[in-house]
Amino acid sequence: MSSEQRVLRTARLEARITAEQKVMIERAAAYEGRSVSDFVVHSVQEAAKAVVREHETLRLNRQQSETLVQMLLEPPEPNAALQEAGEEYHRRVRRE
Repeated sequence: MSSEQRVLRTARLEARITAEQKVMIERAAAYEGRSVSDFVVHSVQEAAKAVVREHETLRLNRQQSETLVQMLLEPPEPNAALQEAGEEYHRRVRRE
């Protein structure tokens, strides 16, 4: 038994679906030899991982990557707006 299976599952997730969707899900679960519940949880979790990965991964082409590295190695001097924002931040943090 994997460590994932030993975790106590207490949270619930419910969804209303059409009869046709239910039949399709049951059919797909049967093809994979899974219970409907296991099939749904596994499928939704994989879809969620993909969405999170898509939104949290930064993809750069070669030029963008080189520009990023250069900016990190030799950052430009802060302009007036950035300096002012930093000063405002420090004023607010000191007040709290």
